[in-house]
Amino acid sequence: MKFAVYCSSRQGLDTEYIELAHSLGEWIGEQGHALIYGGVNAGLMHEAAQACHDAGGHITGVNIEAFKHRTDPLVDEVIYTANLGERKARMYQMANAFVVLPGGLGTVDEWISTLSQLVVDGDDRPIIVVNVHGMYDSLLQYLEEMARSPFSRDAHLQRLRVVDTAQQMIDCLNQISSEKNEK
Repeated sequence: MKFAVYCSSRQGLDTEYIELAHSLGEWIGEQGHALIYGGVNAGLMHEAAQACHDAGGHITGVNIEAFKHRTDPLVDEVIYTANLGERKARMYQMANAFVVLPGGLGTVDEWISTLSQLVVDGDDRPIIVVNVHGMYDSLLQYLEEMARSPFSRDAHLQRLRVVDTAQQMIDCLNQISSEKNEK
């Protein structure tokens, strides 16, 4: 399977977040899956890629031309795009499932864009949201409120699998991988 990972590229994050990204990358590599990510040599992006690389996984970086100088040397394959919209589209097309780790505006943008596209396409690929310390509680609450409003449908919530810890994330990944193998 190919897992698109959305996460922070910020340096100097707490060890807990680094270990979370490491757990994800390690699991992807050990299971013989592929990591697709923003391709930048920084922050949680690099941590997940390093762990995946060390565990023998395949890594595809989808980076924008403007950040070419920040491309992670660990990638097995790099795809350069003209802009963020094109990058999101490429990652969306390539992935079998999506994982949202802690991150900032770019991470949230990728998550919500993916969710919207899945709904429009009638696609049931899952999105795992790793909600460490309730980081995404407000956004998740807003999505639930919007789903109950007359302006939206609740279909988008069915694609989200919200977990709070690294172990719950791994359990969810195992479940998704098992479901995919059964199909």
